Amino acid sequence: MTQTTSSPSLLRVIFNRRMLICVFTGFASGMPLYLLFNLLPAWLKTEGLSLKAIGAFALIQFPYTWKFLWSPLLDRYALPWLGRRRGWMALFQIALLGIIAWLGQLSPKEDLHLIVMLTAMLAFFSASLDIVLDAFRRNLLADVEQEMGNTLHVNAYKIASLIPGSLSLVLSDRLPWAQVFFITALFMLPGLIMTLLVSEPHVEAKPPRTLRAAIVEPFQEFFHRHGVQFALFTLSFILLYKLGDSLCTALATPFYMEMGFTKTEIGLVAKNAGLWPSVIGGVVGGILMTRIGINRALWVFGALQAVAILGFAWLAYLGPAPATAERLWTLAGVIGFEAISIGLGTAASVSFIARSTHPAYVATQFALLTSLTAVPRTFINASAGWLVEGMGGWLGFFWLCFVLAIPGMLLLFKVAPWNGSPSSASTESHQ
Repeated sequence: MTQTTSSPSLLRVIFNRRMLICVFTGFASGMPLYLLFNLLPAWLKTEGLSLKAIGAFALIQFPYTWKFLWSPLLDRYALPWLGRRRGWMALFQIALLGIIAWLGQLSPKEDLHLIVMLTAMLAFFSASLDIVLDAFRRNLLADVEQEMGNTLHVNAYKIASLIPGSLSLVLSDRLPWAQVFFITALFMLPGLIMTLLVSEPHVEAKPPRTLRAAIVEPFQEFFHRHGVQFALFTLSFILLYKLGDSLCTALATPFYMEMGFTKTEIGLVAKNAGLWPSVIGGVVGGILMTRIGINRALWVFGALQAVAILGFAWLAYLGPAPATAERLWTLAGVIGFEAISIGLGTAASVSFIARSTHPAYVATQFALLTSLTAVPRTFINASAGWLVEGMGGWLGFFWLCFVLAIPGMLLLFKVAPWNGSPSSASTESHQ
């Protein structure tokens, strides 16, 4: 495998039109997800639904975990307008805008069945939009731009949470819910306008010729590119790289409360010490990835993820106590460092996944690999409460999380050696 000898300057990698496009893709991707997580439960609670009924809406996350099942359709077929990726992007964003606006016209007490159907459709179209946005971004960016582009995408994704999770909630105290949902829906327009204005990325690789090829060939190509053994190492790494920190934060809020912090203190500290340090750290991490390369970034950021777990262990060691100013600063430090570390690790893992995909099958392969990263969050995290009790309390649980962060790091020796060259399917496919 040969690598290009010349590389553009850091400024040219960061400050170009493609990076701005990545900001729009991240915002469009995060908006509907955080609406489901933040705004929808608040609306249902305000309208008098029981916690049991609201909790059942968590099942709408299903499409995000299983989106790889229909991703071959989006690799194989293109709509007759705007191009292979942009046509689907426009369709899904229009559908999401309409559904969000429609939800506000309904009453949870009178139209619950219709609301369930619409939120299920919202989750499906949102997960489908993720598929084509990931594919569009992978085809848009050169290999040297993947790290910075994916970092900006991930951070814009987080910033999108401020709309349904903050602005819309503030508006709901002043406006009827119908207007709140309509205004929230309008925030899908920036991504839609971007889709209409940009050009379809040029890709040398041809799309699959048949639906069968779209289903079979992405898996064949992935396993044949480096051999079955390396492919299995790669899949194991993607599954395990964020296992420790994902499990560690599964019950973060109940843990903080047991340590003596009130919900108000947790909310204020988490908002100020969590989101913005994560965004700033993510941008710095993207620049660092561009400088040191994805392989070394995976090592450094993976180590930071593991160290962040020890912050939770330190809080558990201190034990429950009144929330003094000193302890609030300790909590802020733990939350802030954890947010930065997870942001860095997420950006690095998304960049690694992007480089592991082939341009011809990027929608299917990207959807499969990102679905794999959701497995710990969806299944393993469900055991967190049982593990806390089984390990004799929070301190033992966090030490277990730290240990679980190690296997993913060890797999870096195989999939991303410190002094090795980053693997790129697009580079290899044109040798």
